[in-house]
Amino acid sequence: MGTNQQRREAAKRKLDRQLARRAERAKRRKIIGIGAAVGVVVLAAGLIVVFTGQDEDEGAANAQGEASSSAAPSEDVSIPTQRVEPVERSEPLPNPTTCEYPDSGQAAKQVDAPNGQNVSSKGTVDITLSSTVGDIPVTLDRSLAPCAVNSFESLVEQDYYTDTACHRLGTEGLQMLQCGDPTGQGSGGPGYTFADETHQGLKYGRGILAMANAGPDTNGSQFFMVYGEAELPPDYTVFGSISDEGLKVLDEVARAGHDGSLDPSPGGGKPNTEVRFTDVSING
Repeated sequence: MGTNQQRREAAKRKLDRQLARRAERAKRRKIIGIGAAVGVVVLAAGLIVVFTGQDEDEGAANAQGEASSSAAPSEDVSIPTQRVEPVERSEPLPNPTTCEYPDSGQAAKQVDAPNGQNVSSKGTVDITLSSTVGDIPVTLDRSLAPCAVNSFESLVEQDYYTDTACHRLGTEGLQMLQCGDPTGQGSGGPGYTFADETHQGLKYGRGILAMANAGPDTNGSQFFMVYGEAELPPDYTVFGSISDEGLKVLDEVARAGHDGSLDPSPGGGKPNTEVRFTDVSING
């Protein structure tokens, strides 16, 4: 039987170990947000996150964490199977409409800005993201975000996305795969930006396709595909949806986990299973 002093020291060591384990679990569960958001889809810039040859990330308050020395799968990933309700606008947008694409920084891959005159706000566009892990068919909806759809179509036609890899996977809280940066670092953009096309009541969840940003009106080329939960504020332009076939591909990528290189801020990391677009094409 030890002395009272020895028992106190043993109890203290046990408490220290418990607190350390709790801190580690809290760190893994932590969901980073822009401002008070519960999640964040940002652009990493020559320093930090998502978009920017144009320093789009100047508006992002989240710095990229250091990469881990070796890829390690995330803990068991729980993925909801229910799609979120389709996004709709309460009032239709003018048709046609006008979009502005002002220059913003250096392009990660040289392209021309899209024509912003007489842009249609009606109809859909089917696109196939052919990748190293399978095809991910998506449908762009002009009625939701005509300027985002117009930009995406233009980038596809100029082969901007071909041979680019998705740089960020989130598996807890914000379950999405983020792509669209030719540098693969989360800092690249097309050399122009365009305004948000958001509206009140906008919600995110399984099946949603949206633009990543670094703050208000900093949309560029980066986008994210939600395969699960995404409790985000209505700050990200939704411009389409992901097919069931595409969601199956994203689920498999998610289950393989990420390397944790972007924890704790903005969260997630590089997918352990590389997702590289071998071809991106407009169908029909």
